[in-house]
Amino acid sequence: MDVRYSLLVLYMVVIAEGGGLACNWGLQATHPLPPKIVVKLMKDNGFEKVKLFEADPEALKALGNSGIQVMLGIPNDFLAPLASSVRIAEDWVSQNVSSYISKTGVDIRYVAVGNEPFLKTYNDTFLQTTLPALQNIQAALIKAGLGRQVKVTTPLNADVYQTDSSGVPSAGNFRSDIHDLMISIITFLSDNGAPLTINIYPFLSLYADPNFPVDYAFFPTSGSNISTSSPVVDGPISYTNVFDANFDTLIWALEKNGFASMPVIVGEVGWPTDGDINANNENAHRFNQGLVNRIIQGQGTPKRNTSPDIYLFALIDEDAKSIQPGNFERHWGVFNYDGTIKYPLDLGGGSTNQTLTPAKGVRYLARQWCIMAPEASLLDPNLPSSINEACTYADCTSLGYGSSCGELDVRGNASYTFNMYYQTMNQQKGACQFSNLSAITTVDPSQDSCVFKIMIDLGRHEQTKSPSTSSFGYRCNQDSSIAFAALVSSFIICFLS
Repeated sequence: MDVRYSLLVLYMVVIAEGGGLACNWGLQATHPLPPKIVVKLMKDNGFEKVKLFEADPEALKALGNSGIQVMLGIPNDFLAPLASSVRIAEDWVSQNVSSYISKTGVDIRYVAVGNEPFLKTYNDTFLQTTLPALQNIQAALIKAGLGRQVKVTTPLNADVYQTDSSGVPSAGNFRSDIHDLMISIITFLSDNGAPLTINIYPFLSLYADPNFPVDYAFFPTSGSNISTSSPVVDGPISYTNVFDANFDTLIWALEKNGFASMPVIVGEVGWPTDGDINANNENAHRFNQGLVNRIIQGQGTPKRNTSPDIYLFALIDEDAKSIQPGNFERHWGVFNYDGTIKYPLDLGGGSTNQTLTPAKGVRYLARQWCIMAPEASLLDPNLPSSINEACTYADCTSLGYGSSCGELDVRGNASYTFNMYYQTMNQQKGACQFSNLSAITTVDPSQDSCVFKIMIDLGRHEQTKSPSTSSFGYRCNQDSSIAFAALVSSFIICFLS
């Protein structure tokens, strides 16, 4: 028998569920908060656990000896090489797990192999590599002497299970096209005392279906039946919110396939604050306060009465994420990009008044903005192309319909796009030159809910940059940004015609 598999059985443990606030810390930002400030932010707000999507050296160093437990992610692009060779998995574990545990004091508890690899939009790209990668990482952890301390898991989207036309959780089962693969993965995790991780997004249910009952996306408030207007009745159980129904659909699927006691972690759940008509501070506060209350109170679902570990998505906004799923993708943070507070959130769960604490020690660029020059004409033929150029390299998702800056006039739209480019380029010399259409001001142009940002100072503002010759050096998803830029510029042309 292969030694890898005999050792897997030898080190089986039981995972204890629940306890403490947990969050996702994404790093896809043009101006990320310094990792030490982020770790202090988490500790100040009582977050005891964090999930990283990649083994970022600076983030891991900052987490050393912090007392924060870490779930360390492996991106999907790594699955194929990890699946191809246990030696590659051993090298990855040595460099990214063993080293940080022994030398830096990082409390790594899980390695998350892949991220929602079975999404239908991936067209089966990762079907053949996810389980072998999972097996090889587990074998590598055991060889490194970490088999008891660090467990593997695979974060999956809730679309890996489904119900029938009745829509009730008790009809739940795994998707027919991946049913056998799911059973193999769950068997492997179960044999190794490892949990299944699932991502649940009530917001996306509302986003995808204009007829979805709004209140059903949220948790009932204490002493209120606000979410019972459209309950889902499943035998003796009336489901008053989609989170409970979704989670219990998974539990039913597990039970039907012989895994009634399988431990489950909710790897991502949250609500965005911009980029869609339903993505705003009010709705995010309503959802996340209900979620935090449940976590603090240890409240489970009808099928499982104790709360699982739940990782709030997300800690901070990420302005370089792909917006292919929607403009809201860059606005999931409980905190803004700079660690400032978006909305009040009681982290005491109602028992104590423990309000959010903002990030401390953040350094900003100069207090100045790039706007459309007062003398510039809205009929200037260079205006649409200038806006398109700005939004190709900067985040303009707040300009969409129903978003925080969606009610700006044409001049305001142009000013917002120019400023986002100027700030993204670190206020570099020449970054506010849009065919003589722009000017720098020290008067804050923000309007109502629309905030004109000043970026975090990364020490890059001494360079020279002009919109016409820019080479974007950040991890921004340009394909989606280009598409949105074209949409914004076409809106301007339509408005002026």
